[in-house]
Amino acid sequence: MSLTASKPIIRRLPPETVNRIAAGEVVERPASVVKELAENALDAGATRIDIAAEGGGLVRLVIEDDGKGMSEAELALCIERHATSKLPVGEDGRDDLLNIGTMGFRGEALPSIGSIARLSITSQARGEGDAFTIGVEGGQTHGTAPAAPLGRGGTRIEVRDLFYATPARLKFLKSERSENQAITDVVKRLAMSRPDVGFHLTLDGRKRFGVAAERGDEAEAGKARMSAMLGADFGDNALEVDQEREGVRVHGFASLPTFSRGSAQHQYLFVNGRPVRDKLLHGAIRGAYQDFLARDRHPVVALNVDLPTHLVDVNVHPAKAEVRFRDAGLVRGLIVGSLRHALAAAGHRASTTVAGFALGRVRPEGAPPPGQPYQSAAHHVAAWGRPPAPAEPVQGQVFDPGMSARLEPDAPWSPPHASEPGFEVAEHQAQAAAPSPDWPLGVARAQLHETYVVAQTRDGIVIVDQHAAHERLVYERMKKMIAETGVQRQQLLVPEIVDLDEAEARRILERAEELEELGLVVEAFGPGAVAVRETPALLKRLDVQGLIRDLADDLAETDQALSLKEKLEDVVGTMACHGSVRSGRRLTGDEMNALLREMEATPHSGQCNHGRPTYVELKLADIERLFGRR
Repeated sequence: MSLTASKPIIRRLPPETVNRIAAGEVVERPASVVKELAENALDAGATRIDIAAEGGGLVRLVIEDDGKGMSEAELALCIERHATSKLPVGEDGRDDLLNIGTMGFRGEALPSIGSIARLSITSQARGEGDAFTIGVEGGQTHGTAPAAPLGRGGTRIEVRDLFYATPARLKFLKSERSENQAITDVVKRLAMSRPDVGFHLTLDGRKRFGVAAERGDEAEAGKARMSAMLGADFGDNALEVDQEREGVRVHGFASLPTFSRGSAQHQYLFVNGRPVRDKLLHGAIRGAYQDFLARDRHPVVALNVDLPTHLVDVNVHPAKAEVRFRDAGLVRGLIVGSLRHALAAAGHRASTTVAGFALGRVRPEGAPPPGQPYQSAAHHVAAWGRPPAPAEPVQGQVFDPGMSARLEPDAPWSPPHASEPGFEVAEHQAQAAAPSPDWPLGVARAQLHETYVVAQTRDGIVIVDQHAAHERLVYERMKKMIAETGVQRQQLLVPEIVDLDEAEARRILERAEELEELGLVVEAFGPGAVAVRETPALLKRLDVQGLIRDLADDLAETDQALSLKEKLEDVVGTMACHGSVRSGRRLTGDEMNALLREMEATPHSGQCNHGRPTYVELKLADIERLFGRR
């Protein structure tokens, strides 16, 4: 008799197996347990959450909060599968899955964890004097029992021997250090999403970090929490973002282009307070910064998207790490617009870390190593019996005064004429009074090596890379001209036919109007194909087939035509580079001051087209510290 004839093909799985399968979706690693239990604490109204992990979270995890806690009856019910208090009930009396305002809602976490580990829960309802405990080991439940009071309302959950009931899962985990890092990342993301809650993390008995609940204004509390999580440098170089449109609000902080990283791991996104990793949102960030950063550089961003719950579906991912928007275009456009608005408002501002790096690389001649005090010249005379001899000039090395130009501080200033090459000064600038140190970028004092302009401000000096700065100015002018007149197009003698699958062709044709604004004219050419009739005149030798396929990929991944935009911006950037003042050209004092004034009036002039700084500002106090005067 065959096996299929002796046993039924379909059978009902026992509850233990069902819970272990569910645990495979919910509990991927120890960090997943921390995320689920910490989110439960937030839903319970906690203002402080303490998390401790041992052995990468596999040996022991403890999450304790000061939330509203649970009664004995609720404690017995919470470990049952699909038991939850978080799903709202609609007007029709049915559970409403489209208006979810809590972090959790499925009621899967506790029974799933209990099926693969040794779980112990102790809880005391807020305002009650008695506490109760319950345990689950490998899916087997122990009844509730009285416990020592916690002293306040709240819950304490302890998870031991994670995956002991499914040892095969242990083979797929990473090192203890990697698991600790994953736990830290989860807690940091939750801490950034809720500045009003204190978070404290301890790993193997050592405190990893702790932040108290922030109070006061929402923006100030958010910035304080971001600085605590991402470092003080982020707080000093962050731009506040806050825009609202049609009931959707985007707020948070984004770094200056000159404060960037080599990967997108430092971009933190939250939807209604829920940490998410969403391609659409990351693509919107990339689109907002594409004009200011090279493709291998990424801004540091912490953004919150707040919108009515019926406009977002959070029930599309087992770990709730992804969401789906009802109007994705609105959200994407708002993120791009709000980030560009914040960047434009920053004007010529550049990252403070640039100056910090420069100061860190400077050490005065004869300065002692860090940590040792300066000693006077008299000390050296006493120690050696005679002062050090002056350095002999190197044979054949002659200072060339032609490499630098000096501005007399009392020399009269007048704006350069429009006929002077390289500089076009606006009429209001031409009528401006003589510059003073009160200008943000100060007054030009000298040019060094026919490349760097040195200016004096009220409380320091500014060093400007004349080529990088003027390249950005020319680039912004060309962008403005293209925005006003449109991208010039060239018609192909023979239309280029590009074969795609039907979904890719549909995405291209749906954005035909937007592509036409960028100089690319496409139309349908049968099922799964598009005909390209015109291309941007700026792109002389263009691989049309490759461009269309890249655009189809961009639209699928980020819903934006980034490939074409980046190609156009590369060409415009190259033209700006060749049309700008070159290094090695001597500038007059008028030209130097005109460059500074135009930088002050031009948005984004603090960085070149690749995100590098166009100037460095050194404060007088920092310079004095270099010479031991402070």
